[in-house]
Amino acid sequence: MKLFAALASPFVRKVRIVAMECGLADRIDLQVLATAPHQPDAALAAANPVKKIPTLVTDDGAVLYDSGVITDYLNAESGHRLVPESGAARWTAKRQEALADGLLDAAVLCRYETFVRPEEKQWDGWIDAQMGKIDGALEQMNAEVPDLGDPAAAETGLGAIGFGCALGYLDFRFPDRDWRGGRGALADWYAAYARRPAMQATVPSG
Repeated sequence: MKLFAALASPFVRKVRIVAMECGLADRIDLQVLATAPHQPDAALAAANPVKKIPTLVTDDGAVLYDSGVITDYLNAESGHRLVPESGAARWTAKRQEALADGLLDAAVLCRYETFVRPEEKQWDGWIDAQMGKIDGALEQMNAEVPDLGDPAAAETGLGAIGFGCALGYLDFRFPDRDWRGGRGALADWYAAYARRPAMQATVPSG
């Protein structure tokens, strides 16, 4: 399999961690791109019409995107190690993944607004609205910590992976934002979860 990736992307990180936790990392050829939102890589553009990472090309040539589709595929390839094939637990895990992805969507938009867009064109009201979404997601994540299981367990779930990647991105791109304040359960959980080998192996850069 071939994975088009940028190492700073939290969505790429999620896919990489899923592959590691599923025991599939050695089957993936990581194609690290020097890409920017306004200058997509040519090989990526040829594979994915919306020119976004992560994009996975499977062993049989199928092209999969976005991260939620790719995590579903890898989970199925592993025999459903991270998410049950059906039932209530599956939908809880997928909802938790969506919650973390929603936080990341808002955080990435804030990153683009404050880092890519020229300062004179930045919109404070837009930034505040996205930060409000982040805070709402964090409150819900803090409430759901008891459902995530032991962060040091031999196997983890998709919801935990999503939460870990979302919180890691906040530390990476918004180090001055105190997401831990008033969310002790989430902070303690993340401190333990961040020590997992897959998290350590995918610390973002760039």
